[in-house]
Amino acid sequence: MDRLLITGITGFIGRNVLKELMNTCPDYSITALVRPQTHPNRYSEFGKDLRIIEIDLADTASLKEFLFTNEFDTILHIGALRGGRKFPKETYLRSNVYSTGQMVEYCLAKEARLIYCSSVGVFGAIPQELPAGPETEKNPDNYYHYTKIESERIVNRAILNGLKASIIRPSIAYGEGDFGFPYQLVKLVDKYMFPLINRPIWIHLCHIDALVKAFVYLATNEWKSGLTLTIADREPVRLQALVDFISRQLHNKNYPGALTFDRIFFAWGEKLARMLKNELWISRFELISKSWFYDVTAYYDIMEREGIKPHFTIPEFEITIKDYQKH
Repeated sequence: MDRLLITGITGFIGRNVLKELMNTCPDYSITALVRPQTHPNRYSEFGKDLRIIEIDLADTASLKEFLFTNEFDTILHIGALRGGRKFPKETYLRSNVYSTGQMVEYCLAKEARLIYCSSVGVFGAIPQELPAGPETEKNPDNYYHYTKIESERIVNRAILNGLKASIIRPSIAYGEGDFGFPYQLVKLVDKYMFPLINRPIWIHLCHIDALVKAFVYLATNEWKSGLTLTIADREPVRLQALVDFISRQLHNKNYPGALTFDRIFFAWGEKLARMLKNELWISRFELISKSWFYDVTAYYDIMEREGIKPHFTIPEFEITIKDYQKH
């Protein structure tokens, strides 16, 4: 029986990964870490077969004590404190970097495997080259992205010392139950409030199932230590094509051309957001006015060998549209 530890199960990615693991690996002994005072409703769907332990990842002393008084074969470290600069830098470091260091220390000592969830954010909100690939320069443009870069360094340094680890870099995920950027895009298009730039922009989203398959594959198969996979749909999609697709699904017609704007509008919006040091609005202006896509060859080479079909944003983005209509 494999003994597995997973973090981040109350988030969109972790919840879906755990659900699939429990369905496909019923013989696994799975323990999940959640923050203290997390409402049981957020994990009750998993039933009594899941062992729940309340530990704040930022409490590295308690985390270390727990790890070294338990035995695990594999750790899926998905949990992290998100948001560009929503909290002080030290808070991000404790929650994201120091906790990863504890996971690495344990896995080295116990010869356990580590599957670490990083982010395409290691390239910054907008990569400096397209498609962003293994050699693309990292860009710590906010605290969250900085912690992912630092955590990857810790993992990769430990790999040189014998750690068995892999790194997953998800793009922005979409699917049922998430209310982030993809969901908000649908909402704005529905209300004719989305400002569409009047030039071709390519974006690269990730169907949640593609991400789940990557984690489950790594948790249930052997692989070479140091494997790093960037996960997104098979191809990027033109932003206007996606907006028109959403509009046709909701209103049976393409998005109105009158709601397209010159790039100077977005440049001034981003400039104002930077003056105000508003990370949320900086990223919003960047994500809808500049291209961002990634080299996903390594991931799809594995999936094709496994006989798993790729995901394409159009038409599969319909899952987010239907979720929006339900709410």
